Amino acid sequence: MLAILSTHPIQYQVPLWQALAREGSVPFEVWYLTDHGVNASYDTQFGKRFAWDLDVLSGYPHRFLKVNSDSNVSNFRKLRLTEQLSPLMREKEVSALWVQGWQVWAYWQAVWQAHAAGVPVWLRGESNDLAPTQTWKKPVKDLALGELFRRVEKFLYIGEANRRLYARYGVNAAKLHPAPYCVDNERFASQADELRPQRMDIRRSWNIPDDAYCVLFAAKFIDKKRPLDVVKAIEDSRFGKDTRPLHILFVGSGELGDSLRRECNVVFDADGKPNLSMTLGSEKVRQPPATFAGFLNQKEISKAYVAADCLVLSSDHRETWGLVVNEAMASGLPCVVSDACGCAEDLVAPINPKARYPLGDIRAMADALLEIIRVPPPPSLLREQVSKFSLDVTVNTVADLFYSRDRRVIQSPVPAVLTQ
Repeated sequence: MLAILSTHPIQYQVPLWQALAREGSVPFEVWYLTDHGVNASYDTQFGKRFAWDLDVLSGYPHRFLKVNSDSNVSNFRKLRLTEQLSPLMREKEVSALWVQGWQVWAYWQAVWQAHAAGVPVWLRGESNDLAPTQTWKKPVKDLALGELFRRVEKFLYIGEANRRLYARYGVNAAKLHPAPYCVDNERFASQADELRPQRMDIRRSWNIPDDAYCVLFAAKFIDKKRPLDVVKAIEDSRFGKDTRPLHILFVGSGELGDSLRRECNVVFDADGKPNLSMTLGSEKVRQPPATFAGFLNQKEISKAYVAADCLVLSSDHRETWGLVVNEAMASGLPCVVSDACGCAEDLVAPINPKARYPLGDIRAMADALLEIIRVPPPPSLLREQVSKFSLDVTVNTVADLFYSRDRRVIQSPVPAVLTQ
């Protein structure tokens, strides 16, 4: 059996476990450290309580492990196993343990325990070679990851920058296997197609003018996401002269929410915040008009993808991938992405390199937006590209590795970008 260790039922990972169960050839069980997201709980970055509106526990085998009682879901790093896994691995006849990275202390415990028990370890982490490492940290990080990687048999890489990271640490190419980061493309495409006839009604419900070009920012309003960069870029004087008037659609919440509202002319606010334009007078009118739609759960977010004309992901190097881009592209929505995001070279640049801009370069972001406005990629091209990052590719990679002695052939094509 394949055991898969994860912090909690994550909305974009659950479809993978369900797809693996439907494929049916690999016996597996997902071992969770917490039930965060199953029942409503407080998320410090969102600044509110929520639970996913999808059934994240059905359709695949799973169990919850014992962890430290003082664990806090706002800081998964501190999660620690309080039980030895070796008895469970013997009971379930585990032939491989798959861990989801190294950002959690419990993952390190599990790798050491599996290695000691002679159980091969698979690793599918998010980190990449794009983030700078502080000089004083590098020796410690290199030593720690070197020890971890020595105990890993198979590395499932999510994208090109992730693959390069492993190669930089000397991981043999034969140990690297493509498992592209993905969402349920079919669900997002279907939801968008169903909602598209209601596009104008959705926009009007959020006070988005019919003739506006709507730029979507869908993420937590926190520092690493850099939402204020979007406001600054849209203040560029070139917009509105040769383009349709621009309108920002903010979806999410977080500690920077009030700062964003002060920088915009808020025309709709689902969270009912005070309208600062009443106190700032005419100056407010000159700021970009914006809608704050609030937090939209998985079944609601497609309304934003349908209402908008493009998505911007302005995050810094802490955005190891950016699955919101997968969701948007599966919905037929073009994207502008900073080059610090892991998905930029895999999903965005192959369609139009000009849609990827240098992190923090406001003028370059505006240039990228102008490029997308003037040369919008067709939805069919967006969906074709994101289809290379699908559940099927990873499912078939897992099946191939699990039965590698039988030399099974992967039926789904591997994305070319992941095999270079």
